[in-house]
Amino acid sequence: MARFGDALKTGADLVNAAERAVLDALEQVDGPADLVCFFVCGADPDEVTLAGGRVMELAGDAVTLGCSSTGVIGGGRGVEGQGAVSVWCASLPGVEITPFRLDTIIEEDHLAVVGMREPGPRDRAAVLLTNPYEFPTQAFVRESTEALGGLPLVGGMADGMRGEESVRLFCEGEVAENGAIGILVGGENVLGAVVSQGCRPVGPAMTVTKAEGNLLLELAGVSAYEKLEELVEDLSEEDRVLAEQGLHVGIAMDEYADAHEQGDFLIRTLAGADPELGALTIGDMVEIGQTVRFQVRDAGTADEDLARRLTDFGAQHSVGACLLFSCNGRGSSFFPHADHDVLAVHRVLGAGSVAGFFAAGEIGPVGGVNHVHGFTACLLAFG
Repeated sequence: MARFGDALKTGADLVNAAERAVLDALEQVDGPADLVCFFVCGADPDEVTLAGGRVMELAGDAVTLGCSSTGVIGGGRGVEGQGAVSVWCASLPGVEITPFRLDTIIEEDHLAVVGMREPGPRDRAAVLLTNPYEFPTQAFVRESTEALGGLPLVGGMADGMRGEESVRLFCEGEVAENGAIGILVGGENVLGAVVSQGCRPVGPAMTVTKAEGNLLLELAGVSAYEKLEELVEDLSEEDRVLAEQGLHVGIAMDEYADAHEQGDFLIRTLAGADPELGALTIGDMVEIGQTVRFQVRDAGTADEDLARRLTDFGAQHSVGACLLFSCNGRGSSFFPHADHDVLAVHRVLGAGSVAGFFAAGEIGPVGGVNHVHGFTACLLAFG
């Protein structure tokens, strides 16, 4: 039996594109769908709202989940910056689907997130879509691993072609402009997550010997800025060009590993350097005693990393379909075409139906801990 379907339709009439996409995807499934996920890219936020509403109207009794974006993935391709709707649907016998919506409330001197469902014993993962402009995505995801008992979160930050005012979240027939939405999914056919950060290390692994918050002050007993200068001087001409385009810092996920090579790090952006202070600013907290290593990224490395991670996952699982959340920086501005990630998933995993969107930040587990990423491809696979 065909249990999955996906379709991507484009056009100036976004509602019409939505109708064609959802009907096409549903026709590929034998019997009624249990879950319909969809992603809408359009210049007019009102049109995006109408298109999303139309998908939910035609989804029947299926649980519905979707969001706006600046680009969508489906039908074996990716489309950026133009009117397009992608729909993914699934018949999931034996899989429990529990939708939720998150909001924030003020409690004394801090914001609290409310609405999260407590995972059940059969839940294997959660899909999370957020409005990054006003929902504390980083803080929520950072606390989620412990709060949810290690449950993997996979998803992304929504966006729109007009920025903050154009973000829309769709869940169970309703439209929201703020907060976050998602589903808990449980059962044996929920296979797990794959996260490809697409970087490779350069220079040696070093121990953090002085740090404050997200400031790297000393590496191996030497000013972090001096270590950066040493690194750049020793790089090949090719790697020096990549470093000038954007250097990253990898934080080792396993301090007890014999070696720290490609794929062993949580990748964070090197956001700034202060020669007077001798400090480097990175996009996460770092602690004394942690191992770090500088990283570079290019299309070839990202391609190889994704293929390797998909191959390793595919060696253990028979994959039927995937939800794919790729960074909006991994489209045609990075690879030769916007279809790269979805074609890689089809080619390596043999997954029949793959859909998702280009996110403003991707959510996925690394080393068993949930994180928000950049320039990353995160997917949730179903058997």
